[in-house]
Amino acid sequence: MTTHDRQPLGRDYQLMVSALADVTRRRDTELDDAEQAYQDSAARAAGELARAEGEALAADRWAGAAAAQVLDVDREAARLWDQLRRARGLRVRALGELPEPASVEAMPRVALQRRPEPGEDVVPAGRQSPRVLLSRAADRIDVTVRPAGAAVPRWALPLLPLTGALSAFVTGLVAAGLVTFGDNAAWGGFLIRGLGWLTFLIAPSAGVPVAACLVHRRLRARMDIGGIGLTLLGGMLAATLLSLSFAATR
Repeated sequence: MTTHDRQPLGRDYQLMVSALADVTRRRDTELDDAEQAYQDSAARAAGELARAEGEALAADRWAGAAAAQVLDVDREAARLWDQLRRARGLRVRALGELPEPASVEAMPRVALQRRPEPGEDVVPAGRQSPRVLLSRAADRIDVTVRPAGAAVPRWALPLLPLTGALSAFVTGLVAAGLVTFGDNAAWGGFLIRGLGWLTFLIAPSAGVPVAACLVHRRLRARMDIGGIGLTLLGGMLAATLLSLSFAATR
């Protein structure tokens, strides 16, 4: 084989080496791209996993707070129900036991509260918190059943006879007006006069419910026997003076 015959083989060898180098470069480039894509995907997956774990932790905290609120609401409702059952003048059998809350399965989907988003208020707009509703119910129970409270302050005791006297005076004036109108009425005069004399009879004690209501609402206290006696004393004195003056004019 001559030198002229070996030259094409050398050129072919160079071409194959050059092609192999190009293939190697492309392989390295594709391996780098694949490695970068893998790292990017792993980073995104790690971010998604961290965000999911954060949301799960927030959901657990929200569920724990909601469970604690449910327990507080149940205890407060049981306390108010027991207070209402022990109130005077109410039929315990008519009230019965504390009703069970509605089952979650029985509630429509729209009534179930979803988990709030971060920064969102737990109580939906337009609705009131269970604590606010229970506090309002407690105030209504206090006003309705009027449980025993503190005694009337000493500074308020002199006001009780004045309240009884003023109430008796107003009631006596109404009674006097009924009697006078009955004397001049063309028909039904006897009935109107009888109603007026009956009003005279209840005038001394007319201030007792007024004073009890004022003491309970303004002072958050209760009327004892002494307070009732002072109110009746003022009412009796005012009613007696008004009756004597009315009888003197007739």
